[in-house]
Amino acid sequence: MSPYVIIYSSLLFGAGALLVFGTFLFFGPFGIVDLKLGTGGTLFIDAALSLVFFVQHSLMIRRWCRRWVSARIPGEYYDALYSIASGAVLLFVVILWQEVRPAIAEAEGLAHWILRLLFFLSIAGFHWGVRSLSAFDPFGVRKLMVHLHRKKPKSMPLAVRGAYRWVRHPLYLFMLVMIWSSPYITADRLLFNVLWTAWTVVAAFLEERDLVADFGDAYRKYQAKVPMLIPWKIPQIKGED
Repeated sequence: MSPYVIIYSSLLFGAGALLVFGTFLFFGPFGIVDLKLGTGGTLFIDAALSLVFFVQHSLMIRRWCRRWVSARIPGEYYDALYSIASGAVLLFVVILWQEVRPAIAEAEGLAHWILRLLFFLSIAGFHWGVRSLSAFDPFGVRKLMVHLHRKKPKSMPLAVRGAYRWVRHPLYLFMLVMIWSSPYITADRLLFNVLWTAWTVVAAFLEERDLVADFGDAYRKYQAKVPMLIPWKIPQIKGED
């Protein structure tokens, strides 16, 4: 298969899935597929869909999985294939997600608009977090292009700037704000919020282990100075905004 097919597929599935997921978080389930189940069955299906994404996403990001796959295909393709798989599974979750009506809680008036504002502020914060990373390549495109142009990949030193001076995982933080900023809480949305929050926290701890393995004492010092997810103190390290 042409590397450019992989690149465009990664951009399509990766970016497309994120856009659809953001729409899902803001407006709620699309109702494309209605399995006509009772409340218990609906929540079971939704939990199973979440688990499918958690397993795929968490397994493919682990080092042993990368080594196993890279022993069978060129390693520079891995990140793009990971993006395609994650995007496809996320779309699968959103399309099949089942809604339970009516809402069990609903914010009205000023509270409604504050939550809506928080959603868009979290998008801006997510963008800030991405810009704070000098070599952010969420879809694996940059690595593959470097390979195609026969360039030497650049090393990624630990650089703390922007949002990363406040928390060690700002992208996770702003995603959690997006998840919880819905003014309409149905039973399925509450299940979604709880499961995806728990998974995000677990993912942050697992990622910390990999970062310590990559950067050693430099990352341990960073951990000691900067909170993981909640920006509860003023930054103590110098950086660039």
